[in-house]
Amino acid sequence: MQIIKDELLPLNKRQNLILLIIIACIFQFVLFYAPVLAASAVSAAKAQNNQAEDMIISSDQIKKSLEMDWEASKLKPEMLAPTSTPALKVIRTSTHVITAYNSEAGQTDDSPCITANGFNVCKHGIEDTIAANFLKFGTKVQIPELFGDRVFVVRDRMNRRHTDRVDVWMNGKKDALKFGKKVAVIQVVE
Repeated sequence: MQIIKDELLPLNKRQNLILLIIIACIFQFVLFYAPVLAASAVSAAKAQNNQAEDMIISSDQIKKSLEMDWEASKLKPEMLAPTSTPALKVIRTSTHVITAYNSEAGQTDDSPCITANGFNVCKHGIEDTIAANFLKFGTKVQIPELFGDRVFVVRDRMNRRHTDRVDVWMNGKKDALKFGKKVAVIQVVE
């Protein structure tokens, strides 16, 4: 071993000591942190993978996005691609004041996302819920003048003083404020 050492690295004692210090420093400052660096790289890769999984879009999200685009552009329903929903039979029609609300504590009770019949509108996320005191829960309604062929379901109630009003749930407060107060014919459908 000594012969190999002398042939490959013919160094004096001082040079051997300096080489030993350099090797120790390399190990201490480079190789010693390698496992920690590898662990942080694995953690970063896992976080990036989780972000990629969160970016997968579901069909419900696509449907919601399309509905919001439709609202924003104010297209007439007949201009949209035809849907596979069967024709609905109109049972009765009547004229009512139509307003809008959203899931905000000031506009609802202490559980803003939960309707009077226990439905979670925030989790559902689709603007197809209305509040009406004069209709049974589950009643399907259309408001053609304002929303075309969109079908709403009665899932919520209003303050008792609003006996003849329809309140449409909307995702955003700005949309509800922009909607304001209108008078329109509603159609109860089945």
